[in-house]
Amino acid sequence: MIYQNITLFAGFLLLYSLFAGRFESRIVSGPLMFLLAGCLLGPGFLGLLNIQIDGSGLRLLAEITLAIVLFTDAANANLTVLRANNWIPLRLLLIGLPLCLIAGYLIGLLLFPNMHWLEVAILATILAPTDAALGKAVGSNPAVPAPVREGLNAESGLNDGICVPILLLLLVLIAPEEQHRGTFGTAVHLFVEEIGIGFVVGVSLAYITANLLHFAAKNGWIKPVWRQLILPGLAVLSFSLAQWMGGSGFIAAFICGLFIAYLLPAHKHEFLETNEQFGDLFSVLVWLAFGAGIIAQAWPFFTWQTWLYAFASLTIIRMIPVLLSLVNTTLVFEQRLFISWFGPRGLASIVFLLIAVQYDLTAANQISATVIATIFLSVVLHGISANPWVSRFKSIT
Repeated sequence: MIYQNITLFAGFLLLYSLFAGRFESRIVSGPLMFLLAGCLLGPGFLGLLNIQIDGSGLRLLAEITLAIVLFTDAANANLTVLRANNWIPLRLLLIGLPLCLIAGYLIGLLLFPNMHWLEVAILATILAPTDAALGKAVGSNPAVPAPVREGLNAESGLNDGICVPILLLLLVLIAPEEQHRGTFGTAVHLFVEEIGIGFVVGVSLAYITANLLHFAAKNGWIKPVWRQLILPGLAVLSFSLAQWMGGSGFIAAFICGLFIAYLLPAHKHEFLETNEQFGDLFSVLVWLAFGAGIIAQAWPFFTWQTWLYAFASLTIIRMIPVLLSLVNTTLVFEQRLFISWFGPRGLASIVFLLIAVQYDLTAANQISATVIATIFLSVVLHGISANPWVSRFKSIT
């Protein structure tokens, strides 16, 4: 069976690699194709692809993929544009994100009246962060106005790390009472520790690596065959070290990418190509596994409330708060509308869900089904809308 899985995976990867330009120039995206292929080949339909991967294995794969993508997006950022327009991600994170959490919580209470209020809050938090991997078609496309592009990249890079301590706090609160005495103090400490350690680890590793790289290059020690592994190694190291120390690995990976771009402005693109290739390869694995295994398992738990909340999560829960956060800015309405719509859910929500289901949640099946439905809708709707909207920006300019 394992060789059958490898054959199907490698065959699909080969075919998609050959025709990617044809597909992605139209209305489909890579993640959408991988997801649909996983659904079609998986046990829910043809039954040819049977990926036996447990929650911890999929979580680790999704975490590493997300860390590499966050690092790469940050390192590719145009720091000049980002500094000039840093009010966009600040508004999205300080105004838009809290409003999204509140909106998701209130609509969750309305659609899931039998769900414990803390579980509703957990659901809203799992679906709050946007996905840098799914946003690649926008975040790396020069046709999208630079302030919009860099603002969305910064938002997706930082909101994952901000939501981690919120999720962990909610999971602590829902635990039996004897397990969370002194919760408020613990929560504040956890929030500061997660973000603080992640920031320090990211900056420190970027500084150390940049100096070591300059020293090694000066002495001619860097060989071309190994040079391309420097930044992928740094991306994973920054994530894993921060996690090991009790901080946010996602914050660390994103901050490390930003600072390495600042410290190596003239040479960063020489080292980043392999990062993007690793991120793309791991993304294929995640979306195939998600389509072949996870969606089929959740199918019996889908309800009309599940799909209605999923649709609301991508529209009013995301779009209204973001539009409100961008009121009285220099962005034209279509740019504000684009930012509000393009908040795809993907790897971060998968990771958060896999963290949450490790706890004894009464509504675990309902939460899982709702998150999976939202990710599925996001991959489809954002996948088919990204290229046409980007083409519209191109025609305007």
